[in-house]
Amino acid sequence: MPTYLITGATGFVGSHVADLATQRGITVRALARPTADLSHLKSIGAEIVPGDLSDPAAVAKAVEGVDVVIHAAAKVGDWGPADDYRKVNVEGLRNLLEAVKGKKLKRFVHVSSLGVYEARHHHGTDEAEPLPDNHIDGYTQSKVESEKLALEYVRKHNLPIAILRPGFVYGPRDRSILPRLAERLKERSIVYIARGQYALNTTYVGNIAEACFLAVDNDRAVGEIFNITDGEFVSKRRFFETVADGLGLPRPKASVPLWLARRLAAWRERVFRRKNKPHPPRITQATLKFAGLNLDFSIAKARTVLGYEPKVLFDEGMARALADYRAARGG
Repeated sequence: MPTYLITGATGFVGSHVADLATQRGITVRALARPTADLSHLKSIGAEIVPGDLSDPAAVAKAVEGVDVVIHAAAKVGDWGPADDYRKVNVEGLRNLLEAVKGKKLKRFVHVSSLGVYEARHHHGTDEAEPLPDNHIDGYTQSKVESEKLALEYVRKHNLPIAILRPGFVYGPRDRSILPRLAERLKERSIVYIARGQYALNTTYVGNIAEACFLAVDNDRAVGEIFNITDGEFVSKRRFFETVADGLGLPRPKASVPLWLARRLAAWRERVFRRKNKPHPPRITQATLKFAGLNLDFSIAKARTVLGYEPKVLFDEGMARALADYRAARGG
């Protein structure tokens, strides 16, 4: 029975990867802080190694004897110094790569993000698109740097690494974005940008989990990067209205043009940085990208090389996410 180390297994994407591994008869090992909620991992019989990516001794123990590493841990967000994100997303990855260097490993799957692409409109952008050296926030900057680091270890140390770039991940166990969105809908504080007409790069959490295993099982994935989405057009308006309708909340109605949203985001970010605010303003460059830019990326490479085909599309996936959200709140 193979053993897979899954980092971030107490989190959103990682917990779904752990579930799928367990269903396939794979032994799951997780590197997790003792203070984290370990109940789900214990319920599926995962091996738990206490610690985190900043502790080389814990990382070395976690990788001992594993066949595959699926690296889903990351510090996410759209505010704060880039170095805070680098500590986890770059230096934490470096500790992990150093620990597996020279070991017999079938695959190392690095879960990155479509956020690494330039913050502009995208219409079928594929993996050949060059990445910017300087990004709009610390998270996306650190994800670009983490990809470069992973590819460096492929070239210099022949590590069998594959990189996956999911888009906006949604689904059951989302304890971050969906709750915040529900609060904003209750407040009636969501405003469309450009009438919500542009595409959102939706990726159901089960689809990215499936893609991880396709990358493990396909030797052609080594040294390659793959965009992963649901492969369908979902407008921002459709997304927000689906959530609002599913939670019995009012649909957003107001809209501002993209040029005005850009000016507002730049102004608010300058003000908040000048005042050294620990939290972001309501509109940032990152939220502008999420809500106001056309985010359409090609998954042709994943389909051709990996045999990836999204099993769950938006209507079904969001219905599952909303049902889980309501159940978690006793509704």
